[in-house]
Amino acid sequence: MTVYYVNSVTGSDSNNGTGESSAFATLAAVEALRLNPGDSVLLAAGSVFNEEFDLKYSGSVSAPITIGSYGIGEAPVIRSSNDGIHGSKASNIVIENIKIADTGANAIYAGNVSNWTVRNVEVSNTGLAGKPGSVSFQSSQNITIENSSLTGVHSDGIWMDKVKGVTLVNNTVTNSLGSAADAIQLNDSSNILVKDNHLEQTETNSAKGVLVLIRAQNALVEGNTLVGGGFGLSAQAGTNIAIHDNDISGYGGYSWSYGIGLGDQGNAINYDISGNYLHGGVYGVLISAIGNPAYIRENIVIHDNVFDDLSSSALKVDKPASGSFYDNIIDSAVSTLTMPATIAAQNTFSIGESKTIEQAQAELDSAAGSATGDTQVSSPAPVAAVPAATQKIVAVHDSLKITEDTGSAFHGNLLENDKASNGTILLRRFGDSAVDKYGLTLTGKYGVIHVERDGDYSYTVDAAKLAGLSGKVSESFLYKISDGASHIDADSLSVSINVDTFHSSQSSHMLS
Repeated sequence: MTVYYVNSVTGSDSNNGTGESSAFATLAAVEALRLNPGDSVLLAAGSVFNEEFDLKYSGSVSAPITIGSYGIGEAPVIRSSNDGIHGSKASNIVIENIKIADTGANAIYAGNVSNWTVRNVEVSNTGLAGKPGSVSFQSSQNITIENSSLTGVHSDGIWMDKVKGVTLVNNTVTNSLGSAADAIQLNDSSNILVKDNHLEQTETNSAKGVLVLIRAQNALVEGNTLVGGGFGLSAQAGTNIAIHDNDISGYGGYSWSYGIGLGDQGNAINYDISGNYLHGGVYGVLISAIGNPAYIRENIVIHDNVFDDLSSSALKVDKPASGSFYDNIIDSAVSTLTMPATIAAQNTFSIGESKTIEQAQAELDSAAGSATGDTQVSSPAPVAAVPAATQKIVAVHDSLKITEDTGSAFHGNLLENDKASNGTILLRRFGDSAVDKYGLTLTGKYGVIHVERDGDYSYTVDAAKLAGLSGKVSESFLYKISDGASHIDADSLSVSINVDTFHSSQSSHMLS
């Protein structure tokens, strides 16, 4: 395992590259080598490389090839008239702690690869308008992009096609440019986790939206903030799609603009849409299709969402579909449903009871007034003046009982190792980064996370973590239970708070 150093200022291609004092000067010198599993190529801080870096060799699963940086100062920059980094058929690659800017094509492109991780990479002014992607992967497996930022790229920010195993966590993608640009587009891909990203299309010339999943299989989209665009989240076709606890706002420009849309471009089967905050747009959830394609829209379940400040209805169903809409909270100025009589007459999509925001607030205020003092509040003195911060909230989760916290699961692992016995499960969190992020923590009578069927939920609030924030923030827990035979059940538990009303001493909380 060899470490190669590259310094565009002090290096020389006549060096051997194996020490900081004997660094190469160009990426071309590295390309001339045969990189082996476990090798690292480190670019000097402050260096600028005006050339494409073509990765020709693969690492191994246990010993990937790493492209990173060394030294103190600005992250090294790759600029190129072509791709910044190109890596077709080179697998087991890690790219981290660098910048890629001002390229004529993709910042990163790889096809027919597996096990790539892109982390802490800054991308700007890359991509080619009208072409797929700035960070692009095609016909590949196990691609992770995390803790990275893409700003002002000329195409989709992140684009993938036919990728099995996609993890996009804690990235920021803002203002992708081009008439057909989305912040993220994933086509015909599977086993997808899109979590805790900030995706924004508020200052762009794009006519499209923010996040697009086309014919996805087994996807979880959770805890993301989506702002702007002609639409928010387009999950137009797919199977087993969970859309949980996202904040989607500011979308518009079309009479049909939606926060979450599905039903077009293929069959849509088994969708769970819950815990989302959809506001400042046209429709909330839209189940539709252009023309009259014979697509299946089956088992679409929409519950425990908040719909606020919409110019049209919370839900629009204008194509045949089966599913249900229930236990949502809807602004009193927003109509619940738009559904043609011919679709309603099919009686396959049930509309259950929902509450207005005013009704939900009144119930919370009433509960706060009658609450006992068994909830802990961990926060500075100003929070003590917030009555609702000490309320109890009651909910039922499919007759399941949650006992103490047993640690955290890996990202993408939905509790497959948890135990079930006599209706009790051990709760695992879906990744530490989503837990205690804002200081909203479930508590119980034993001082740990402990939730019983028909029991009381309480939580602590840490105001220091809410300082400087606004809008809705939430903490989420997901779990899965099996009785050891044929029954498997999954559910989610979340605590959310409207920070603006919290700071004005009239908090609004919801447990879903």
